[in-house]
Order: sequence, then structure tokens, then C-alpha cells
Amino acid sequence: MKILAIECTHGFASVAVSRDGTIVEQRLAEWQKTAEALVPLVMQVMAEAGIPSAAELDGVAVSSGPGSFTALRIGMSVAKGIAFGADLPLLPVPTMIALASAALPHTEAANLVPVIPSRAGEYFAAIYRRDGKALTEIENFRCDAAKLPGRLASLGGAFVIVGRGVQTLADEVPQLASRCIEASFFTASALLPFAEQAFAAGGGESSTDATPEYRQAFVPKQARS
Repeated sequence: MKILAIECTHGFASVAVSRDGTIVEQRLAEWQKTAEALVPLVMQVMAEAGIPSAAELDGVAVSSGPGSFTALRIGMSVAKGIAFGADLPLLPVPTMIALASAALPHTEAANLVPVIPSRAGEYFAAIYRRDGKALTEIENFRCDAAKLPGRLASLGGAFVIVGRGVQTLADEVPQLASRCIEASFFTASALLPFAEQAFAAGGGESSTDATPEYRQAFVPKQARS
């Protein structure tokens, strides 16, 4: 099985290819250059994996959100373009569960709370209960940073918060700082188990039907005077 995975929702972007169980992966060093650098990165990773053409892939996985509007559009557009051009199934993977799953080897906490920045002072968040290597979703929500401790109070002390750039949340809500884990380990390879499972089950979507999971309305930035 040969699956290409693209993670481009927030923070840095990354690309991975799984070829019969062997994974090749690279990430972009500069987030600001994602739009122009993502396709060359895909080509580089495929070449390193010994896959000269997208036609040799079995499917294309993409982190479907939530995340940054711009990042989601870039990642989804590139994934859809590759899938459409090579007539491959598109395998969207919800970002929250992929992020939580990637954190499992890094904590023994009973509950994992992945967070992704939304608007200023707000976060997308979810609560997953651990059952061995499996995760059960308890809740999925968006809230102000200041309200997050109240949303997590029912978990007692049995939780950790995982996210990229999570130090910002720790600074905003100091009482959560000791529970925050920086998710630098969350990359495109975290999508592969979910994508491979979906492909094996005959899943996937048409490249023309898939859409990012924005979870909020777009608010344009005000022009500077």
C-alpha cells in the first residue's frame, strides 16, 4: 500500500509517504512559504520513497481540520489536485484525533485534550479518553482560553493538553501550564494509520466532494489605514 499524507492545518506543514510499511517524511522549515513550497516538498518526499509518479499511489491523505483558514485551503487544494490528476481516492483525516493519537506515546494520562488556535484568545479543543492504543471522543468544542479550565474540570487531574505552540495557551491560562505538552511530534505520518484503515475498508472521498473542516465563519482582516 502506498499512501501520500499532507498535514497543513496550522504551525509547520509536513508530507509523508508510506510504502508497504516504510515511511519517508519531511517538514517545511518556514511556515510563511507553505503555498509555494508544499508541492515541491511532495515531489521530494515521493522521490525519496522511490515513487516517481502519483499514479503509483493508492490514495492521498490530508489533515482535514480544524485549523487555519489559509493553511487548510492550501493543504486540501494540493491533496485534491494530486488525487484528481491521478484518479485516486482522497482520504481526509480529522486533525483532532490524529493530534491526540500522535500524543499517546508521550503521556500516560487517561484523557488527552488536543488544542488548535482559532481566533484570538479562542481554541478548537476536544477530549479523548484513552483505552490502550484506542481513543474515544468525549467532546469536541471551541471556547475562549479562559473558559477551558471549566470545560475540563470534570476530568479531575487525569488529562494533558497537547498542541503546537501550546506555550501560548500556557501563558494565557497559567493554571493549565503544567498540563501542556508541545506537539512538535505531530506530523503527516500521524495521518497514515487512519488513512490506511479507511483505504482498506474501501473508504475515501471523491476529490471533487471533500471540503476542509473549518468549524467557523471566515472573517476577513481589516485593511490597514
